[in-house]
Amino acid sequence: MFHTIMNVLSIHDDNNKNKNDRIMRGEVILMKKNVLDFKDLSASFFDGIHELVGKRVSLQLVSADKGDPGNGMKGKVGKPAYLEDWNSTITPLIAGESTYKVTFDLDDDDDIGTPGAFLIKNNHHSEFYLKSLKLQNVPGQGVIHFTCNSWVYPSQKYQKDRIFFSNKTYFLSETPAPLLKYREEELETLRGSGDSIQLKEWDRVYDYAYYNDLADPDKGPKYVRPVLGGSSEYPYPRRGRTNRPPAKSDANSESRLNLAMSLDIYVPRDERFGHVKMSDFLAYAIKAIVQVIKPELESLFDSTPNEFDSLEDVLKLYEGGIEVPEGAVKRIRDKIPAEMLKEILRTDGQKLLKYPVPHVIKEDKSAWRTDEEFAREMLAGVNPVIIRGLQEFPPTSKLDPNVYGDQSSTIRKSDIESNLDGLTVDEAIAQKKLFILDHHDALMTYLRRINSTSTKTYASRTILFLQQNGTLKPLAIELSLPHPNGDQHGAISNVYMPAENGVENSIWQLAKAYVAVNDSGYHQLISHWLHTHASIEPFIISANRQLSVLHPIHKLLHPHFRDTMNINALARQILINAGGLLEATVYPSKYAMELSSALYKDWTFPEQALPVDLVKRGMAIKDSASPHGLRLIVNDYPYAVDGLEIWFAINTWVQDYCSFYYKNDDTVKKDAELQSWWKELIQEGHGDKKNEPWWPKMQTVEELTETCTIIIWIASALHAAVNFGQYPFAGYSPNRPTISRRFMPEKGTIEYDELVTNPDKAFLKTITAQLQTLVGISLIEILSTHSSDEVYLGQRDSMHWTCDAEPLEAFDRFGKKLKEIEERIVAMNDDVNLKNRVGPVKMPYTLLYPRSEAGLTGAGIPNSVSI
Repeated sequence: MFHTIMNVLSIHDDNNKNKNDRIMRGEVILMKKNVLDFKDLSASFFDGIHELVGKRVSLQLVSADKGDPGNGMKGKVGKPAYLEDWNSTITPLIAGESTYKVTFDLDDDDDIGTPGAFLIKNNHHSEFYLKSLKLQNVPGQGVIHFTCNSWVYPSQKYQKDRIFFSNKTYFLSETPAPLLKYREEELETLRGSGDSIQLKEWDRVYDYAYYNDLADPDKGPKYVRPVLGGSSEYPYPRRGRTNRPPAKSDANSESRLNLAMSLDIYVPRDERFGHVKMSDFLAYAIKAIVQVIKPELESLFDSTPNEFDSLEDVLKLYEGGIEVPEGAVKRIRDKIPAEMLKEILRTDGQKLLKYPVPHVIKEDKSAWRTDEEFAREMLAGVNPVIIRGLQEFPPTSKLDPNVYGDQSSTIRKSDIESNLDGLTVDEAIAQKKLFILDHHDALMTYLRRINSTSTKTYASRTILFLQQNGTLKPLAIELSLPHPNGDQHGAISNVYMPAENGVENSIWQLAKAYVAVNDSGYHQLISHWLHTHASIEPFIISANRQLSVLHPIHKLLHPHFRDTMNINALARQILINAGGLLEATVYPSKYAMELSSALYKDWTFPEQALPVDLVKRGMAIKDSASPHGLRLIVNDYPYAVDGLEIWFAINTWVQDYCSFYYKNDDTVKKDAELQSWWKELIQEGHGDKKNEPWWPKMQTVEELTETCTIIIWIASALHAAVNFGQYPFAGYSPNRPTISRRFMPEKGTIEYDELVTNPDKAFLKTITAQLQTLVGISLIEILSTHSSDEVYLGQRDSMHWTCDAEPLEAFDRFGKKLKEIEERIVAMNDDVNLKNRVGPVKMPYTLLYPRSEAGLTGAGIPNSVSI
């Protein structure tokens, strides 16, 4: 009897074992559409009702090694399995992840071998964010990870079921045959059909368009702007296509959204904000400034003076707040959700507008006015990418003399030689001690048009001298205007030198303000928008169209594309459009984007590499005996010192990664998807520069490594260096004014007399007015703030982004290297001998710290241009 019982138990155990062998258990992590979603409050309710009716989310495994003869030998598809306990998993009020079980019961007829992908169908009312699937007890494999990070809409929205691949990496030529067709079909879906149907939020199409959506001709001539891109006159990088219908009054312009109704600007859904609530908040905060706060302020300033009367008035923005009538306060509160109002405005009775103290005046409220700080910010401020070594004297112009006449500088040796520590100008140039901040040529061609608006400003040249203590001393500022008798007659220029007392000092302070205005506009339009936001978007579009998620370069670059298309689309709708916030707060006014197009003509991809840029600007020389083969001309150049450390850390990581997959140059040449990506990027994405000889040919591992390093540098460190210092430096507008409203006062005028008797009031009447200041700093505070879900350089949003051990180990080394760099930066900021790292304002240079907390920190390098 005992043996009989044992035999029965053994058979039962064998049956259970055989049954368990036919079961694969999975763990799915997703985020349901949040019950506080701005646009769909009914989502969770209806999804709960639907789930009571039946199982609504199905998954089917796809074989990587068994083809289906009845389906063109595509990978065999298993029978559906369903997410379990949907309703017992409560959707949190604050968006968060939920984990669900799924069980794949594989009978003898359903043997798919090794899963390489899975299909998913969502039969709910609304979309959800699918983060990952972890498949356990896979025969011969153990665990397989599928990193998804994608919004999955109801199945009726798609022509093909959504497919997600495992975290294995394959070149196209090495893809298992059963997965090959699925790989190709997924890219076809992302490329779209190229038709003119307006794209919807669930569409996943990446395609190109010109910047023909900035104008609003249906509102009248005031809002007409040229199309940027597609012409030699107005070249520009491409943006993502939306296929909105044309404007009624101009078939070449795309119609614009009614901002009062919607912010649903099409970008592929996975490129949109919404990972957590903070990301969605950004768009609505900017919208609130445009639609509510700016109009209320404009109404307020209709009846009150539009000026700061003193620098103490400016300080009240941070110490007490701006008095706003209760009626205006109530209207703003009625139009903005309470939680948003609390985040974007500090309220204290009627003092509605109160801002955080900018770093630049936190320790010393007047040090920003010193010449040392003025010069230091060219090396360690928000725009440290313009200053260059002076190669010839007097400075010359590259403008065509047949069109613009003689544009050479009028600064003379006698103007500066008394301040060169005993050197002649020629000796100072030979010893690489003279530098220039040159905003002459870039502005002169547009200056006549810019000054036809309310702006009144100059093209400028600033000469600086490198002192023994490592700091720069400004020697002379040249302010130039187009000749009144025509461009062909050259420029009319005046030269100003430092002065410590009297009206001469007030004039010198104004001259520095005009330079700061120029630098602010160039920074915002060129260094920031054009060279990071706009230039990187074509790389994102082409990568998603031509590189499969299975491709190694897609896996490498994908984190550096997060949210960029979304913030760019939002910018085109609210910030850089005709009449938008940028035109209202930065001096080129209606010519802002047209000017950026003119300067795109000078953009070259290889020169975006930091070492190349520094050598080109004469800020470094090649030196095999120096670290990384470069020697900085200004040893204490914080942006370059920290930037080079970050650059070479990125480069080492990319080398380690690429060399694992690309063993020789032939691997690069024969990589069909890689070649298609690069060809399309040049021919379409940056199509106005497709004939330039400087594009890498993408024939060697070295070219691939350098290209990917440049892309990651632009998207991460370069953007961080020119973005997150906006509020710390420019939140105090006298330090970095964005507009000048009148020219330099001349003797015998009322303005000159005021400059003598009340220099601060004259200064404030010249720079950005009160309304523009309030709107501008409200905007840059948001744009300088890290969201709570930011992913920083050296981090990934999933630890299972690849299954290959060597790349994971190399990435771990990269993260450790960045931590070492941050520790070195902290140590350098504590070194009193490095005077440019902290400066008179006692503000350490932290913009290239790799990590940061959420909020307004003035530090941290996000992976991508995400804000």
